Amino acid sequence: MKRVMFVCKRNSCRSQMAEGFAKTLGAGKISVTSSGFEGSRVHPTAVEVMSEIGIDITDQTSKQLSDFSAENYDAVISLCGCGVNLPEAWVLRDVFEDWQLDDPDGQPVETFHRVRDEIKERVAKLVETLS
Repeated sequence: MKRVMFVCKRNSCRSQMAEGFAKTLGAGKISVTSSGFEGSRVHPTAVEVMSEIGIDITDQTSKQLSDFSAENYDAVISLCGCGVNLPEAWVLRDVFEDWQLDDPDGQPVETFHRVRDEIKERVAKLVETLS
């Protein structure tokens, strides 16, 4: 089973939604974690927009990338364009992608919906590729 790390700046919106989708769409196919350069909180609007489509991310927590080791992951996905700031070990995994999605934090709920839907589409393709 491939191990996937989703990384974002604060691990509060995009990476949390990606983790929720990957746990749902990739159940039994991939193992998934998310983290950020700094820990924060899971954004309440991210929780809300995921709940609207039946995915509960209320038990997820914001985690720091420094708490993990790159060698434990096969695929690393940056959601915010932060790939250029990742330590080399993270970029050199079997699969590395930098999705560069808009940050919905501080934006209207419609932005959360759009970014959520973009993440779902990309995670579905990723799961298909890795499984």
